[in-house]
Amino acid sequence: MWQIEPTTGWERDHKHYAKKRPNELAAVLRNLDRYMKLLAVSKNSKAVQAGYLHPEPGGVLAVDQKGGGANLQETRLYTYADDDTKTVYLIAIGDKDAQHADIEYCKNFVKTLRNAVEDREDDDADKE
Repeated sequence: MWQIEPTTGWERDHKHYAKKRPNELAAVLRNLDRYMKLLAVSKNSKAVQAGYLHPEPGGVLAVDQKGGGANLQETRLYTYADDDTKTVYLIAIGDKDAQHADIEYCKNFVKTLRNAVEDREDDDADKE
């Protein structure tokens, strides 16, 4: 069973969107729910495809606002799915203007996460 792990960056962005862009937030959260349902019946996260999902560099996946109604600002919820732990990390949410900076932030998050996992694996191997 897949679980969701919000990050501090996501929590900060969520507060902003809840106040300033609640319709866009509702739309991406609805699509996140659809994505989670697809993950539950897929062999791995790479097998999931939908029109509201956009692969980004570094293993990041953006969930957009499509299907949420007319006149919504283009919005991306940046996630990273870890198939080993069956965890979807909610990294950040932003509009099209902040996309480049958001993707860089997310790539750094994933890199840090992967390095932490490798360090733990190395420590576990040393203990054996």
